[in-house]
Amino acid sequence: MDAARVKAKAIELGFDLCGIAPADSFPELTFLDEWLARGYAGEMAWMARNADRRADVRNVVRGARSVIVMGSIYNTESEYGDDPTQPFESPHHRTPTRAKIARYALGDDYHDVLESRLEALLAWMRAESSEPFEARAYVDTGPVQERVYAQYAGLGWIGKNTCVINPGLGSWILLAEIVCSLLLEADQPALDQCGTCTLCLDACPTGAFIEPHVLDATRCISYLTIEYRGEIPQEHHAAVGNHVFGCDICQEVCPWNAMPATANGTWPSRGALSVPRLAELSARTDEQLAELIRGTPLARAGVNGLRRNITVALTNFKEGAGRGSAEL
Repeated sequence: MDAARVKAKAIELGFDLCGIAPADSFPELTFLDEWLARGYAGEMAWMARNADRRADVRNVVRGARSVIVMGSIYNTESEYGDDPTQPFESPHHRTPTRAKIARYALGDDYHDVLESRLEALLAWMRAESSEPFEARAYVDTGPVQERVYAQYAGLGWIGKNTCVINPGLGSWILLAEIVCSLLLEADQPALDQCGTCTLCLDACPTGAFIEPHVLDATRCISYLTIEYRGEIPQEHHAAVGNHVFGCDICQEVCPWNAMPATANGTWPSRGALSVPRLAELSARTDEQLAELIRGTPLARAGVNGLRRNITVALTNFKEGAGRGSAEL
């Protein structure tokens, strides 16, 4: 099995990036235990349950020798109107009467989109390989520290905001990987190009970045509006603003995202999720909200979590954050 053919097939199937990392023990993999010990995972207990497997992909696939990492851009024309080169922060999106939803969640669930591509790639590899091999494929679901392997596969470096940044495409990238026992030629790792820039760290409204490359998830708006099941702490209400699912602030300010790239093919999106009015979302019944988020990443928060987030956002507006703006 030739590495170049694997990469070409990945692009043919719709991925925007593909690189290969050796299944080695990289120093970045060791920080997970300390991160968990500090309590930065919050209620994401599943991360601690399989921490030993996350420490090395060879604990996931016996005899693993290569990690094939794919990247898919989710920053598509549908998010920018007619001109994808224009900044995402349109007047409508800045209006506090509109709900902010993380870009990756504006369409169909990326797990479903990428898994079909990943399954097709793995099936092709098995058909083309002259030897049998062990393999596991994951889309943000397996015990794999995929950003580390993405860096060593040359897709991009891990930025100070903990996102993988590609010098040509920015950081609006979803990752998927195949861990396999095939020995494939590895790519050169990506080099950190953040330099002295701290825009992402400075822009975080909750101060979730303890230091460069270290995120306290319990303070992150994405965690608070998606993974956290309780009431959002009052101390973070104002910072949440009108975010109802996820947060893109640390990516929106990144200079590497100044010229948005578009995807290889069409990324599925849903018009009903494009900067909807908070009042309209709030007025929906539970059944209507369930139908709206079915088959999208928003289902992760569920109806109860989404309604909680909408309530916080509406309260923020009514308490003055939206004074002088358009009516609800």
